[in-house]
Amino acid sequence: MALTRGNFVGYEFDRMVVRFSMVDGQREINCAVSTSAMDDLEKPERTKAEQREAQFLRLRDRIEEQAARKFLAQEFEGTPPGIILRSIDFRVSA
Repeated sequence: MALTRGNFVGYEFDRMVVRFSMVDGQREINCAVSTSAMDDLEKPERTKAEQREAQFLRLRDRIEEQAARKFLAQEFEGTPPGIILRSIDFRVSA
């Protein structure tokens, strides 16, 4: 089954990630994307903490596409297992 869009959870300053979820049938998958990955995608100056949600929403389709790719590859991390996206996950292979 393909992942579908879940919820925006929030920005975690301590971990420098934006948390969100994806849904696999009835199961919610915890996901996070590093703020440096989002900044790399947009190439701006560092985004301010209060602008992280808006930045995530602008990049949401690209972020969720990579989360789905990692889900299909079973690339889970942490406890409980979830998907964590970093800058390297968005690099295009040459």
